[in-house]
Amino acid sequence: MEISYTDFVVVGGGVAGLRAAIDLAGGGQVTVLTKDALSEGATEYAQGGVAVALGADDTPAAHRDDTLEAGAGYCNAAAVEVLVNEGPARVRELIDWGIQFDRDPGGNLDFTREGAHHHNRILHACGDATGREVERTLVAKVRTLARARRLPHHYTLGLVVEEGRCLGVWLVDQTNGRERLLLARAVVLATGGVGQLYRYTSNPAVATGDGLAMAHRAGATLRDLEFVQFHPTALHLAGVPAFLISESMRGEGARLINQEGERFMVGRHPDGDLAPRDVVARAIYNEMARHGGQPVFLDCRHLGAELLPKRFPTIFQACQGYGIDMRSQPIPVAPAAHFMMGGVVTDLDGATDLPGLYACGEVACTGVHGANRLASNSLLEGLVFGERAARAILASEVAFPTLRNAGFYEPPAPILEIDYAGRQRQARTIMWEFAGIHRTADGLIAADAALAKLELPHERYPADRLVAETGNAIMVSRLICQAALARTASLGSHHRDDAVTEQP
Repeated sequence: MEISYTDFVVVGGGVAGLRAAIDLAGGGQVTVLTKDALSEGATEYAQGGVAVALGADDTPAAHRDDTLEAGAGYCNAAAVEVLVNEGPARVRELIDWGIQFDRDPGGNLDFTREGAHHHNRILHACGDATGREVERTLVAKVRTLARARRLPHHYTLGLVVEEGRCLGVWLVDQTNGRERLLLARAVVLATGGVGQLYRYTSNPAVATGDGLAMAHRAGATLRDLEFVQFHPTALHLAGVPAFLISESMRGEGARLINQEGERFMVGRHPDGDLAPRDVVARAIYNEMARHGGQPVFLDCRHLGAELLPKRFPTIFQACQGYGIDMRSQPIPVAPAAHFMMGGVVTDLDGATDLPGLYACGEVACTGVHGANRLASNSLLEGLVFGERAARAILASEVAFPTLRNAGFYEPPAPILEIDYAGRQRQARTIMWEFAGIHRTADGLIAADAALAKLELPHERYPADRLVAETGNAIMVSRLICQAALARTASLGSHHRDDAVTEQP
């Protein structure tokens, strides 16, 4: 087995991984691994924005209060304080590095509002392409750093662990099928979320829970996996993949209506259409159940024919491509799996309980989101905790590891005659039906048993992305079911139909 070395490995090239890599490059060579193209990830597709208390009428304390309220009383208060107080500095860095946030006619930052926020604090770029602009800015910064390199199409098969310490990663170069070990002083997991574990999701194809599975197999602690956020509004058309319809549309005044044209969120929550995501997602799900599975609609016709293509160019063009003119037609929408609030347990500096392993972004669990993430806190989380992880790693001054036994990684395991893609499809259907927006003990037990029959018989995965992704996805799906079964009361995004009471 070929063995190579770098000072630091970052697995994942989204906002959290890139922000960590920028600072790590100041202390040595940092290698950023992405299993697909360099830009393919949740950051690239983030339509919403960056929530940050930079407006004249806003404060970190107000941002904190909204985050705690949305999190259903389950947030780690210390992590929230870090997020809201360090967030402004991280966003100012982006501005210094050249990000083009949208501005008002006077040249000032243009703050908007989204669900569960009580101030206009959401910064957007290019209307509804904020993630793409964040990614562009961070990539441009990374390219100026001599000791940072990015390797696309390098799939991380697992973590290298000896004597209770993470020594690096075991990966395959998908362009030639060659396996190797890449050893490092520290490994940062920034692999994103789990949306592809569900039949309907707003997430890109790469979101298969790899980081959670790798950390679990290596012995790191996972927590709060029952808290999967379902975005209330994804485009719902037969034969069309779920496409996110940003919450910022409701922030601008778009209204949810049912098949009869009624505004069904009125009276269900004080914030109406801008209620927390879990509340809106369940309301939409219930309306769809009342109407035989037919979608509800997001009506933005009253916002004006001039505003819509300018403010929401990505959504406008996507809808046009599917034959929907949002200027004159309401958009059919339904919930879709969107964000994992739980993950690999870390402290406020990204350190896990496996020495040598750090995590940041969606794959990590600091507790900052509690049981339900506040809209547009995810990009800010990546910036804040990516920087903190890098700072902690550089302060630790860990030496290069020595690998005593590489035998586990030789020889490569065979690829069995299994319909791996078919197993993923079966697992997604199971998860959507039994571990989705509504859950019961009987359903979760049935789901776990069905998923157990789909698990792969590999002791270790062969050097094949499809095989490893399938194994990872099914493993994490079972962990979600088991976590959801263990939490018998409803809380935030985790809703048990058989719960007796809501639990703080």
